[in-house]
Amino acid sequence: MDMKDVLCMNTGEGESSYLLNSKFTNVTAIKSIPTLKRAIESLFKEESPPFEHLLNVADLGCASGSTSNTIMPTVVQTVVNKCRELNHKIPEFQFYLNDLPSNDFNTLFKGLNGFVGSGGEEFENTSCLVMGAPGSFHGRLFPLNTIHLVYSNYSVHWLSKVPDLRDEKGNPINKGTFYISKTSPSGVREAYLAQFQKDFTLFLKSRAEEMVSNGRVVLVLHGRLSQDFSCEKELQLPWLILSQAISRLVSKGLIDEEKLDSFEVPYYTPSVQEVKELVEGEGSYAVELMETFTIRIGARNEGIWSDARGFGNNLRSITETMISHHFGPQILDELYDEIQDLPLQDFATQCSFVVGLKRN
Repeated sequence: MDMKDVLCMNTGEGESSYLLNSKFTNVTAIKSIPTLKRAIESLFKEESPPFEHLLNVADLGCASGSTSNTIMPTVVQTVVNKCRELNHKIPEFQFYLNDLPSNDFNTLFKGLNGFVGSGGEEFENTSCLVMGAPGSFHGRLFPLNTIHLVYSNYSVHWLSKVPDLRDEKGNPINKGTFYISKTSPSGVREAYLAQFQKDFTLFLKSRAEEMVSNGRVVLVLHGRLSQDFSCEKELQLPWLILSQAISRLVSKGLIDEEKLDSFEVPYYTPSVQEVKELVEGEGSYAVELMETFTIRIGARNEGIWSDARGFGNNLRSITETMISHHFGPQILDELYDEIQDLPLQDFATQCSFVVGLKRN
């Protein structure tokens, strides 16, 4: 499965749309703001700041939720405040909002009406220009040496494609599940890691060509603290829940077991150490900051969602296009109804980390 052909968050503004079910990524974006502010402020500490009249900012994998509405004003406010403090001229801002061509850019831009051109009410005299940049960030997106700041929230752990998980006879080796689980053979994790290493290195190389010297990168990823996947409830919770629901439909005869065995998700949860080693190995960046944080997904009234219905709608908004492409649209309603019947109090926390990089 080539991700760019089938993966997009649910479009529109309905109950299962990503716009109405992006609460989790909004929280991760808010938690990344201190790192983003430090990255922006560090641009002014350079002997010669890499921008003067224009600041080019890329938001990669922005989807159609409201995280860009959180990030863009943060960038403008931080730069304006720092320019006023140092008596620098306030630059114009050019924001490039990137995602795959299948992304719902219409919904995304409808939500920016109060920002485009003026930077929002508090920055009426600030010039803010916004442009869509469709394409895969696993490759070049922008001209050479033009981008000053790159930001990506909960996107870079998505892979360009699923790894090949078949033996020499062409039989699937990850039977009964579609992610790295306790029952998966060691070759499954190795294949996922190899694909992530290839994709993340290409991501770094592509951005290195596009960025100016001393530019900054801020990435927020779903990650893990350990070097293994021993705690799948915390590390792979969305896939664990989805796998349980699909297995129920297999037992009901609504999905063929062979269909489940041939399905894999293009998603890898890296460790902090894996990301650090790949950055250092690629060689174009210095690691300025790596911080971890956890977000409570349940239990009732303590986490992101107060009931399983909200969690189910969120999962549907993220996975429906993949599920429909592989299993067919006829099973969608019953599948996500199964998820909404699960006890929310069994849900756990999810570990994430934010990475701050400086382009050498």
